[in-house]
Parts: sequence; C-alpha cells; structure tokens
Amino acid sequence: MVTVAGGKSVKRRSREPLSAVIIAFNEASRIQSCLDSLEFCDEVLVLDSGSNDGTQSLCRRFGAKVVHQDWLGYGQQKRKAVELARHDWVLCLDADEQVTPELRASIEAAMQQPALAGFRMPRCNLFMGRWLRHGEGYPDYSLRLFDRRQLQWSTDEVHEKVDWVDASHGHERRVGKLKGDLLHESAESLEQYLLKQNRYTSLQADNLIARGKRISSSKLVGSPILRFLKFYLVRQGFRDGVPGLVHIAIGCFNSFIKYAKVRAEQARPKVEDVAQDDEFKI
Repeated sequence: MVTVAGGKSVKRRSREPLSAVIIAFNEASRIQSCLDSLEFCDEVLVLDSGSNDGTQSLCRRFGAKVVHQDWLGYGQQKRKAVELARHDWVLCLDADEQVTPELRASIEAAMQQPALAGFRMPRCNLFMGRWLRHGEGYPDYSLRLFDRRQLQWSTDEVHEKVDWVDASHGHERRVGKLKGDLLHESAESLEQYLLKQNRYTSLQADNLIARGKRISSSKLVGSPILRFLKFYLVRQGFRDGVPGLVHIAIGCFNSFIKYAKVRAEQARPKVEDVAQDDEFKI
C-alpha cells in the first residue's frame, strides 16, 4: 500500500519504484495540477529555491517532500533534485506541466520491466490560448523519464538536456518513446514569454562565448531561415493558425538574436587593445 495526495492508500502494482522531481520557485498558482497528475508515483520531491507564496506548504499538503536549495541554474538545479530522489528511476517535470492519463498508463507499463535507460514523451504546449499540434510546438519529444544511474541532466544554465553519465558507452544503450502527452500549460503572457526568451538567448550566447565559438554571417542569417522552413513549412506549423505563426516567428528571432549577441560581444574591443590605443595617444 502507498499513501498518495489526500491521504488515500492505494494498492500499487509490482513495478520499478518511481520518484517524480520538480524544481519550483513561487509556483503556488499553477503547481497543483502537476501534483494531481503525479499521484501514481512512489515519491514526489520538490526542490524549492526560496518560494514566498505558499508553494512549499501547498506541496507538503499534497504529500510531496520539499527540500530547499538556492538557485544553481536550470541544469544544476535539476541534477540536484534527481540526486536527492529516493529511487533510481525518476520522472522530471516542471511546475506548469502535467501527466495525461494516457501518458501515465504508458509510464506505468514501461516501469514493469524497464529494459531501456530512459524514455522520451511528446510534450504538448499551450501558446496564446491554443494547444499547438504541429511545427516546433509538437510533438516536442522530451527525455523526462530515466534511470539516474545511466542518465543525468547537463549543467547548462538554460536549455539543459539529459546526457549519458558515461558518454563513452552511450551508443550501446537505447532510449525509447512513450505514448500520451505531457501537457505544458504556461500561464505567462506574451510579454512575459518574450522577456524570458531574451534571458534565455543571453544565457545561450554567454555559453557560446565561453566555449570560444565563432559565428559566421551565414550562420547568423541562415539559422532563422532554416528554422522557419523546417518547422513552419515542412512540419506544417501553419496549421496552428496565428499562434503557430507567432510561435515560430519568436523561435526564429531567438536563433538570430542569440548569434547576434555573440557577434556583438566578440566585436567589442578587448581591454588590452584599448590600453594599447591609449599608449599611442600619449
């Protein structure tokens, strides 16, 4: 018997034990649907980075274990949450996501005898009041269910991904796909979405600069064009109407501005160059 949200005890079918992990900060207004959808998990762990809106107490009422951790960046924060989980198999969600009944059934079936290292699931995004079903917004396969002994979150500050713990043997293992959608129901306005994208592109640009990447003019111009052709035309993003058009337009601009920020930073005169110029002026 396992106690779930609401204090109910249910009989659990024999399968691999599963921990759900969520990172959170001031998510009281939207995390309840996420918690509701995770009642089938053996543990729900919320790694909170200092919420002051009642998120922590709300999560505890739903039976979740809440742990405080100062913000480390998206990748490091998620990696920490996975490390703190009780079980090796983890399901990683954001506070504005929820598991559909079909996805739940697919997860439970996969956990009966998991022969793979992890599973991707189709992510369905709500954007401008419409569930995107084409283009870049769907199926948006995300690797969220995995064995932490074999897979782990990268340490990227933004747009983090799941990598092999031992990269040298990654080709010997496989990752499967699940049926059923993971719903992403963001409540942010378009203005908030744009502000977030601006922060994301700055973090991505900083990462590229730190790695010494050079951005050619052809990449600066060609990347957003290829992105539009792939997702709006080939993958038929146009079928999602105006929301689909706005979504890909922002995505293409992100590609452009990310590389433009790199070019702008690399074009700035270095400190030693400025010092040398000043010497000649003396």
